[in-house]
Amino acid sequence: MNSKKKNLYIMYAISYFQGLVFYGSIATVFRQSRGLTLSQIFFIESMLMLSMLLLEVPWGYFGDKFGYKKTLTLSYFFFFISKIIFYKSNSFLYFLIAAIVSALSISGISGSDSALIYLSAEKEESGKAFSLYASFSAAGFFTASFLSTFMIKVSLDLPVFLTIFPYGVTFFLVFFLKDVKETNKEIKIKGSIKSVLTNKEMLVFIAAIALISESTHSICVFLNGPKYLEIGVPIKYFGLLTAFMQIICISSSKAYKIKDRFGYELSFKALIALIIGCSFLLAYVKGRIITIIFIALIEGAFAIIQPLNMDIQNKSIEGENRATILSMYAMFGNVIASFVNLSIGKASDVSLGFSFIFCGILSIIALILIIKWSKKWREKGCKLEITISLK
Repeated sequence: MNSKKKNLYIMYAISYFQGLVFYGSIATVFRQSRGLTLSQIFFIESMLMLSMLLLEVPWGYFGDKFGYKKTLTLSYFFFFISKIIFYKSNSFLYFLIAAIVSALSISGISGSDSALIYLSAEKEESGKAFSLYASFSAAGFFTASFLSTFMIKVSLDLPVFLTIFPYGVTFFLVFFLKDVKETNKEIKIKGSIKSVLTNKEMLVFIAAIALISESTHSICVFLNGPKYLEIGVPIKYFGLLTAFMQIICISSSKAYKIKDRFGYELSFKALIALIIGCSFLLAYVKGRIITIIFIALIEGAFAIIQPLNMDIQNKSIEGENRATILSMYAMFGNVIASFVNLSIGKASDVSLGFSFIFCGILSIIALILIIKWSKKWREKGCKLEITISLK
């Protein structure tokens, strides 16, 4: 087995273990049991995004300069530490510290993981590689969610404690990766900034993805628990429900086939339109089955969007400084995400129903931006085809 293919298998394994977040189904309930309000939870999430904003470019520079393996090694170590702090947290301050350490990790992983995967896969196979990477994460979260059903019966603390161990495993696995290129070149930050700022259609695309990402994340991680409680779903079933959602998310392994059949544009538009409809309806529905179906549709739609997003971002980059540019994309997205989280937090102070409506409005803005981006993407594709035919 060559080193590049080995990298892919290791990254798939890491993705699976990173998905083993046993407390995922009670993420909001656990925080509330430790004294946080819903508004404080969204504030901390916003601080997470702001911290990532400050750390993205330094980490991207580090990855391009010293190698993706070193970057990922440090990042997964910080992730491991963040889970320990999270388990020990019993106040707003400690949860905030856990979030900042997580930001130190996530901003390091962001860019370096997708750059390593993209450069380890054949270019025509990159979409498939990203789809598998996402689906392994969903498979891990499915496993964790199913097992958490039994853990929750013991205590809310047990699934949080056990999540520490798979994050220790990911830190161990990263040592078996091999860097895919020389990293002793000179990295030009100014050149990377210019490249990003001149690629206006990608900034529109990143803004759209940031909006749809945070609105779906808020619904599927923070607002789903209170919604289940509102309609009378016992907390003991939260784990099974989250496991069911991950079965839907495993569909992301076929994201590249959906793209091959319908193209990027139609795929993005249809999936975001589905998220919009479900978000608005969740504000009003009271039935258990229909609520679960709508949340599952949102989960599944975004699970397909994410690997397509990673593929688009990597395809937009030519030449060196891949991790740096990807980090700049993430930084731009995090600026938007931080304000989105604060806004959703304020919306949650009004009512739970208004939170879903607000997420639907954000998704409509995302759809408008995707429509604007798609026009530029189509023009770019036509120019590329003409260039190829002339050659």
